[in-house]
Amino acid sequence: MAEYTKFQQNAIKNFYDNRDTIALQRVQELVTELYLSEGKKLQKNWDSVILHLSKLNVDKKTLDHLRKEAKPELVATLITKMLNKQDATPVKK
Repeated sequence: MAEYTKFQQNAIKNFYDNRDTIALQRVQELVTELYLSEGKKLQKNWDSVILHLSKLNVDKKTLDHLRKEAKPELVATLITKMLNKQDATPVKK
C-alpha cells in the first residue's frame, strides 16, 4: 500500500467526508446538461444522473420513475427537496 503524505491523507478524508455534497452538486450540473443534450449524450447524462442519485441513497423505485419519465424538471424538484432537507439537518460538532 502506498504511503500518503499528511496533505494527501487530509484531501482523501475531506473527499469522503463530503461525498454526498459532491454527488448532489454533480447532479445539479447534470440537470443543465439534460436540457441541452440530445441523442447518445442525453442517454449518457441520464446514466450519470441515476448513478449519482443512487450514491445519494435515492430508492430504486424513484430512480426507475425518473428514468421512465425522462423529465429533467423532476430531477430538479428532487434535488430541491434534498437540498431543503440537507439545510434542515443540524450541524455536527
